[in-house]
Amino acid sequence: MQLVVGRVVRPHGVRGDLICEVRTDEPEERFFAGSVLDTDPATHGPLTVEHARWYQGRLLLTFEGVADRNVAEDLRGVLLCVDSGDVESPDDPEDFRDHDLVGMSVVDETGAVIGTVDRVDHAPAHDMLVVRRDGATPALIPFVHAMVPTVDVEAGRIEVSLPDGLLDL
Repeated sequence: MQLVVGRVVRPHGVRGDLICEVRTDEPEERFFAGSVLDTDPATHGPLTVEHARWYQGRLLLTFEGVADRNVAEDLRGVLLCVDSGDVESPDDPEDFRDHDLVGMSVVDETGAVIGTVDRVDHAPAHDMLVVRRDGATPALIPFVHAMVPTVDVEAGRIEVSLPDGLLDL
């Protein structure tokens, strides 16, 4: 599975530098000289990072073979990806990667199946599990311990304890 770790926003300057929107918690592990990133669309990559630096709070990347603004302009909007198999699991047992949660079964405290995690949306207050349900609109479940007390990645199961009416919204 390909994980998006960044997006090319636009060129910066005339030498092929690119401003990148970071979409990973570990940019230093993804964007370093010599790292190879897959792209979406695939026709633009893979790209090898030649140089990475921070400039005014933004990540500037230089890729091998991208030596001028015209070539850099063709990369505008390209997603930068890594293979999920290359991403280490977090050390904290209460920390989960989105791709670990997608596809997991969601059950209530009685064991009744609610649905399957379709994606994780990140909001300023807290993350939300978007749960696909058979014959119903997707459910948005706040990913907070009070509502999601148990996450068993090995079993592929998330147990939730939801207030009455939450699934009816």
